[in-house]
Amino acid sequence: MSDTSLPTGGAAMDRRVERPGPRRWRLPAAIGGALIVALLIWRLIPSAGSTDMAAADIETGAVERKAFEDVLPVRATVAPAITTFITAVSGGQVARLITQDGSRVNAGQPLALLDNPTLKLDILTRESSIAGQLGTVSGDDLALEKSRLDRETQSASAGYDLIKARRDLSVQQQLHDQGFVSDAGVASYREQAVYQEKRLAQLTSGQASQNRIAALQARRLAETRARLSGNLAAVEDSLGALTLRAPVAGRLTNFTIQPGQMLKPGDPVGQVDSEGAWKMVADVDEYYLGHVQVGQQARGEGDLRLTVTKVLPAVTDGRFRIELAFVGAAPQGLHRGQTIDLRITLGATTMATLAPVGGWLDSGGGSSAFVLDDSGTRASRRPVKVGRRNPEMAEILSGLQPGERIVTSNTSTIKGDTINIR
Repeated sequence: MSDTSLPTGGAAMDRRVERPGPRRWRLPAAIGGALIVALLIWRLIPSAGSTDMAAADIETGAVERKAFEDVLPVRATVAPAITTFITAVSGGQVARLITQDGSRVNAGQPLALLDNPTLKLDILTRESSIAGQLGTVSGDDLALEKSRLDRETQSASAGYDLIKARRDLSVQQQLHDQGFVSDAGVASYREQAVYQEKRLAQLTSGQASQNRIAALQARRLAETRARLSGNLAAVEDSLGALTLRAPVAGRLTNFTIQPGQMLKPGDPVGQVDSEGAWKMVADVDEYYLGHVQVGQQARGEGDLRLTVTKVLPAVTDGRFRIELAFVGAAPQGLHRGQTIDLRITLGATTMATLAPVGGWLDSGGGSSAFVLDDSGTRASRRPVKVGRRNPEMAEILSGLQPGERIVTSNTSTIKGDTINIR
């Protein structure tokens, strides 16, 4: 007999499991997470017209009100005050060196000998030709002198004949007066005296004209002789040019030619630097081209004083060259190529609003600057006007106030007007 009170099969083992209801905290958590994500997206994505930069990549500086020293520091190089270059006037082969590079030389001192057989033969030919022309001129001079002597001899002879004719006429006139000579006898002597007078007058007149012509010819011959003599001296100098000589006294430098080397006319041979007389040369950034002027003063270590004597305006690789002269005697112990740090005074020291120099001045020519806000995490572009500069500070004419901070690193790659500093 079975017990009907017990459940049959698996029905007694099955029962309903109740699910718990939704928890109330899940909705606020989702909303908070969405806000955090949105904030992160806002922080990571820059706003329009702004650029994100890491704080480590940015340099900043403070704008101040203080004294501005209008000076320009330069590194100048010692150079000879006067440099005279030596060139080969006549070409040829270097036969022998007489003086070595770096030696102290005197004006006219032989430095080297050149050999040029072709030039020597040409010089001999030209000397012979000029000598022949000078001989012709000398012959013409002798002919002029002989002609002058002949004219003087003729004049002297005519004068003597006139004196003799007048003396004979006087004797005959006395005899005529005494009745010893007839009128016809006196007339012939009188005619002879008149003839001699006319003859002397004609010779004297012709001699004056011939003397003027002879004087003109003599001057032309003298000019020809002087010209030929000059040509002969030039030819002889051409031969002398085979000996290279020092043009002035000083220190011989860059004299690097070697025996057997061929030189053409005009080839540089070396130079002579003034000994004991120095100047300073310096290359300056082109920004200062309109600021550096002749006459400005410069100072160096040990109370060294100099004056700007020359400004060469040609700009090469963004720099131009200036020359400075020592005020008084140059210091002892200077050597060519030695460098000295100098500070050139461009203007008077005045109070001004100043900002640190940096790459920001190269960004658009310093026409704008990025000014930091109070938090230091945001910088906005602001137009500024920059005046004078020295190596540390730039004069601010407008756009910035003392106490503000600006980005001093290069900002040329920033396209917008805002920098977000992370």
